[in-house]
Amino acid sequence: MPTVAVDGVTWRIGAVPIVDDVTLHLEPGEFMALIGPNGAGKTSLFNLISGLRRPSAGRILLDGTDVTGLAPHRRARLGLGRTFQTSAVFGSLTVAENVALAVQARRGGATRAWRRRRDRDIAVRADQILADVRLSERAASLAGSLAHGEKRKLEIALLLAGEPRVLLLDEPMAGVSAEEVPALVSVIRGLTAAGGRSVLMVEHHMDVVLDVADRVAVLHHGALLACDTPGAVMADAFVQEAYLGEQL
Repeated sequence: MPTVAVDGVTWRIGAVPIVDDVTLHLEPGEFMALIGPNGAGKTSLFNLISGLRRPSAGRILLDGTDVTGLAPHRRARLGLGRTFQTSAVFGSLTVAENVALAVQARRGGATRAWRRRRDRDIAVRADQILADVRLSERAASLAGSLAHGEKRKLEIALLLAGEPRVLLLDEPMAGVSAEEVPALVSVIRGLTAAGGRSVLMVEHHMDVVLDVADRVAVLHHGALLACDTPGAVMADAFVQEAYLGEQL
């Protein structure tokens, strides 16, 4: 059973299809990249999968459950997590405090008698997540002082605190310096290794896409043009024709 199934999804503004009859299945433990030029509908498709928009037609399933009508927070509770193109962290809190808050939000409240134990457990879990994204050495630093690539790692840490099975990463390399890219790619590459997580990533850096993706899906004018292994997609004549002169 696919972790995420997008079946015949269309989203229109007036009569104009922004996402046009897209069918796409993300398998358990799979890393899929979603590429296409600006205006192809990539972020719009993410908005539909995450629940920020409702499709005009079609349906979206998470582990076989139809979530088409569910709000974003309910999809998150079912294991769907997402990052955005712009950084969103609490700059006046430390890196560790940011992650601890996210862990606490996931676990909810507890009785006063168990609060001390809960706080210890939250701190331990936050430390584990920071180690996973290679930010342990920055745990005591204010989040606002981080370099952009480090903020991207912190955003991934906040996502992992929600214990998602599916991660939607919307242009994680946007604004990241060339020097920071390898370390961030290393973190992203490891996301599917633990717990069988599935990842769908929008990315314009083709070297990153070819490095991490099991399959590549190509959107063109809102429609799915191709979905195959990176090598097959890059050799596809229709993809080459559609993007002749375009930077993916």
